[in-house]
Amino acid sequence: MIRVLIADDQAMVRQGFGALLAAQPDLLVVGDAADGAAAVEAARRLDPDVVLMDVRMPVLDGLAATRQLLGDRRADRPRVLILTTFDLDDYVYEALRAGASGFLLKDAPAADLVHAVRVVAAGDALLAPTVTRRLIAEFAARPGHHRPRPTELAGLTPRETEVLRLIARGRSNAEIAADLVVAEQTVKTHVGRILAKLQLRDRAQAVVMAYETGVVAAGE
Repeated sequence: MIRVLIADDQAMVRQGFGALLAAQPDLLVVGDAADGAAAVEAARRLDPDVVLMDVRMPVLDGLAATRQLLGDRRADRPRVLILTTFDLDDYVYEALRAGASGFLLKDAPAADLVHAVRVVAAGDALLAPTVTRRLIAEFAARPGHHRPRPTELAGLTPRETEVLRLIARGRSNAEIAADLVVAEQTVKTHVGRILAKLQLRDRAQAVVMAYETGVVAAGE
Protein backbone atom coordinates (compact mmCIF):
# COMPACT_ATOMS: atom_id res chain seq x y z
CA MET A 1 0.00 0.00 0.00
CA ILE A 2 1.37 3.39 -1.03
CA ARG A 3 0.86 6.04 1.67
CA VAL A 4 0.16 9.54 0.30
CA LEU A 5 0.07 12.99 1.90
CA ILE A 6 -1.57 15.87 -0.01
CA ALA A 7 -0.30 19.43 0.53
CA ASP A 8 -2.27 22.22 -1.14
CA ASP A 9 -3.72 25.49 0.12
CA GLN A 10 -7.04 24.93 -1.66
CA ALA A 11 -9.47 22.69 0.22
CA MET A 12 -11.27 21.63 -2.95
CA VAL A 13 -8.02 20.47 -4.51
CA ARG A 14 -7.09 18.47 -1.41
CA GLN A 15 -10.53 16.87 -1.30
CA GLY A 16 -10.63 16.15 -5.02
CA PHE A 17 -7.18 14.61 -5.17
CA GLY A 18 -7.88 12.74 -1.95
CA ALA A 19 -11.06 11.17 -3.31
CA LEU A 20 -9.35 10.24 -6.58
CA LEU A 21 -6.39 8.57 -4.91
CA ALA A 22 -8.40 6.91 -2.13
CA ALA A 23 -10.48 5.14 -4.79
CA GLN A 24 -7.37 3.25 -5.92
CA PRO A 25 -6.89 -0.16 -4.24
CA ASP A 26 -3.15 0.32 -3.78
CA LEU A 27 -3.17 3.93 -2.51
CA LEU A 28 -3.91 5.20 1.00
CA VAL A 29 -4.29 8.92 1.74
CA VAL A 30 -2.88 9.32 5.25
CA GLY A 31 -3.47 13.06 5.62
CA ASP A 32 -3.36 16.52 4.10
CA ALA A 33 -1.93 19.96 4.80
CA ALA A 34 -2.89 23.51 3.80
CA ASP A 35 0.60 25.06 3.90
CA GLY A 36 4.22 24.03 3.56
CA ALA A 37 5.08 24.13 7.25
CA ALA A 38 2.11 21.89 8.08
CA ALA A 39 3.16 19.58 5.25
CA VAL A 40 6.63 19.13 6.73
CA GLU A 41 5.20 18.44 10.18
CA ALA A 42 2.58 16.02 8.84
CA ALA A 43 5.11 14.16 6.69
CA ARG A 44 7.41 13.59 9.64
CA ARG A 45 4.50 12.44 11.80
CA LEU A 46 2.55 10.33 9.29
CA ASP A 47 5.47 8.80 7.37
CA PRO A 48 3.99 8.87 3.84
CA ASP A 49 5.71 7.24 0.89
CA VAL A 50 4.77 10.11 -1.43
CA VAL A 51 3.95 13.77 -0.75
CA LEU A 52 1.91 15.63 -3.37
CA MET A 53 3.32 19.13 -2.91
CA ASP A 54 1.78 22.32 -4.28
CA VAL A 55 4.26 25.09 -5.07
CA ARG A 56 2.41 28.24 -4.06
CA MET A 57 1.31 27.86 -0.44
CA PRO A 58 1.28 30.22 2.58
CA VAL A 59 3.65 30.10 5.57
CA LEU A 60 6.17 27.99 3.66
CA ASP A 61 6.05 27.42 -0.09
CA GLY A 62 6.28 23.96 -1.62
CA LEU A 63 9.88 24.31 -2.74
CA ALA A 64 11.09 25.34 0.72
CA ALA A 65 9.01 22.55 2.27
CA THR A 66 10.57 20.05 -0.13
CA ARG A 67 14.06 21.23 0.80
CA GLN A 68 13.25 20.79 4.50
CA LEU A 69 11.78 17.33 4.03
CA LEU A 70 14.54 15.99 1.83
CA GLY A 71 17.44 17.80 3.43
CA ASP A 72 17.50 15.92 6.72
CA ARG A 73 19.02 12.80 5.11
CA ARG A 74 16.72 10.34 6.87
CA ALA A 75 16.71 6.95 5.17
CA ASP A 76 12.91 6.93 5.16
CA ARG A 77 12.44 10.31 3.50
CA PRO A 78 9.29 10.43 1.37
CA ARG A 79 9.30 10.96 -2.37
CA VAL A 80 7.96 14.38 -3.37
CA LEU A 81 5.78 14.93 -6.41
CA ILE A 82 5.42 18.65 -7.16
CA LEU A 83 1.97 19.73 -8.34
CA THR A 84 1.33 23.18 -9.75
CA THR A 85 -0.71 25.14 -12.25
CA PHE A 86 2.51 26.73 -13.48
CA ASP A 87 5.31 25.29 -15.61
CA LEU A 88 7.22 28.55 -15.79
CA ASP A 89 9.90 30.43 -13.87
CA ASP A 90 12.47 28.49 -11.88
CA TYR A 91 9.94 26.04 -10.43
CA VAL A 92 11.16 23.08 -12.44
CA TYR A 93 14.83 23.71 -11.82
CA GLU A 94 14.48 24.53 -8.13
CA ALA A 95 12.08 21.67 -7.41
CA LEU A 96 14.44 19.11 -8.91
CA ARG A 97 17.46 20.64 -7.20
CA ALA A 98 15.52 20.42 -3.92
CA GLY A 99 15.24 16.69 -4.50
CA ALA A 100 11.73 16.30 -5.89
CA SER A 101 11.19 13.10 -7.83
CA GLY A 102 8.50 14.39 -10.13
CA PHE A 103 6.76 17.48 -11.43
CA LEU A 104 3.21 17.38 -12.75
CA LEU A 105 0.82 20.09 -13.84
CA LYS A 106 -2.54 20.19 -12.08
CA ASP A 107 -4.44 20.16 -15.36
CA ALA A 108 -3.05 16.71 -16.22
CA PRO A 109 -5.68 13.95 -16.61
CA ALA A 110 -6.67 12.10 -13.43
CA ALA A 111 -5.11 8.89 -14.71
CA ASP A 112 -1.77 10.70 -15.10
CA LEU A 113 -1.82 11.75 -11.45
CA VAL A 114 -2.50 8.20 -10.25
CA HIS A 115 0.24 6.90 -12.54
CA ALA A 116 2.65 9.58 -11.31
CA VAL A 117 2.16 8.61 -7.67
CA ARG A 118 2.88 4.97 -8.46
CA VAL A 119 5.95 5.79 -10.56
CA VAL A 120 7.44 8.05 -7.91
CA ALA A 121 6.65 5.60 -5.10
CA ALA A 122 8.47 2.87 -7.02
CA GLY A 123 11.63 4.97 -6.91
CA ASP A 124 11.60 6.30 -10.45
CA ALA A 125 11.29 9.92 -11.52
CA LEU A 126 8.48 11.48 -13.46
CA LEU A 127 8.92 14.54 -15.63
CA ALA A 128 6.13 15.72 -17.87
CA PRO A 129 7.36 16.46 -21.42
CA THR A 130 6.73 20.19 -20.99
CA VAL A 131 8.75 20.08 -17.78
CA THR A 132 11.71 18.41 -19.46
CA ARG A 133 11.65 21.11 -22.13
CA ARG A 134 11.53 23.82 -19.48
CA LEU A 135 14.45 22.24 -17.66
CA ILE A 136 16.56 22.18 -20.83
CA ALA A 137 15.59 25.78 -21.59
CA GLU A 138 16.64 26.74 -18.05
CA PHE A 139 20.14 25.42 -18.58
CA ALA A 140 20.30 26.93 -22.07
CA ALA A 141 19.69 30.33 -20.48
CA ARG A 142 22.60 29.86 -18.08
CA PRO A 143 25.60 29.19 -20.36
CA GLY A 144 28.88 28.48 -18.65
CA HIS A 145 27.39 28.20 -15.17
CA HIS A 146 28.36 24.58 -14.66
CA ARG A 147 29.34 23.26 -11.28
CA PRO A 148 32.56 21.22 -11.06
CA ARG A 149 32.27 17.64 -12.20
CA PRO A 150 32.19 15.25 -9.23
CA THR A 151 34.97 12.69 -9.26
CA GLU A 152 32.32 9.97 -9.39
CA LEU A 153 31.58 10.86 -13.01
CA ALA A 154 34.99 9.50 -13.95
CA GLY A 155 33.86 6.14 -12.60
CA LEU A 156 31.14 5.75 -15.21
CA THR A 157 31.83 3.43 -18.11
CA PRO A 158 31.47 4.85 -21.64
CA ARG A 159 28.12 3.06 -22.00
CA GLU A 160 26.88 4.41 -18.65
CA THR A 161 27.87 7.93 -19.72
CA GLU A 162 25.94 7.40 -22.94
CA VAL A 163 22.88 6.25 -20.99
CA LEU A 164 23.19 9.27 -18.68
CA ARG A 165 23.14 11.59 -21.69
CA LEU A 166 20.00 9.89 -23.01
CA ILE A 167 18.32 10.15 -19.59
CA ALA A 168 19.10 13.88 -19.60
CA ARG A 169 17.41 14.23 -22.98
CA GLY A 170 14.19 12.85 -21.48
CA ARG A 171 14.37 9.34 -22.96
CA SER A 172 12.50 6.53 -21.20
CA ASN A 173 14.15 3.16 -20.55
CA ALA A 174 12.29 1.68 -23.52
CA GLU A 175 13.44 4.51 -25.80
CA ILE A 176 17.03 4.17 -24.59
CA ALA A 177 16.88 0.42 -25.22
CA ALA A 178 15.69 1.07 -28.78
CA ASP A 179 18.38 3.72 -29.37
CA LEU A 180 21.17 1.44 -28.14
CA VAL A 181 19.66 -1.80 -29.51
CA VAL A 182 19.79 -3.56 -26.14
CA ALA A 183 17.21 -5.13 -23.82
CA GLU A 184 15.20 -2.80 -21.58
CA GLN A 185 16.39 -4.76 -18.54
CA THR A 186 19.97 -3.96 -19.57
CA VAL A 187 19.09 -0.26 -19.56
CA LYS A 188 17.53 -0.60 -16.09
CA THR A 189 20.76 -2.16 -14.87
CA HIS A 190 22.80 0.70 -16.34
CA VAL A 191 20.49 3.29 -14.76
CA GLY A 192 20.76 1.61 -11.36
CA ARG A 193 24.55 1.60 -11.56
CA ILE A 194 24.64 5.25 -12.66
CA LEU A 195 22.50 6.34 -9.72
CA ALA A 196 24.55 4.27 -7.28
CA LYS A 197 27.91 5.54 -8.56
CA LEU A 198 26.79 9.18 -8.56
CA GLN A 199 24.94 8.81 -5.24
CA LEU A 200 21.68 10.09 -6.73
CA ARG A 201 18.16 9.19 -5.67
CA ASP A 202 16.53 9.03 -9.08
CA ARG A 203 16.47 10.08 -12.72
CA ALA A 204 15.36 13.63 -11.92
CA GLN A 205 18.57 14.28 -10.01
CA ALA A 206 20.53 12.60 -12.81
CA VAL A 207 19.05 15.07 -15.32
CA VAL A 208 20.05 18.03 -13.16
CA MET A 209 23.58 16.72 -12.63
CA ALA A 210 24.07 15.96 -16.33
CA TYR A 211 23.28 19.53 -17.35
CA GLU A 212 24.94 21.27 -14.42
CA THR A 213 28.21 19.44 -14.90
CA GLY A 214 28.23 19.77 -18.69
CA VAL A 215 27.87 16.06 -19.43
CA VAL A 216 25.08 17.22 -21.73
CA ALA A 217 24.90 20.71 -23.19
CA ALA A 218 21.49 22.30 -23.58
CA GLY A 219 20.51 22.18 -27.23
CA GLU A 220 22.44 19.01 -28.04
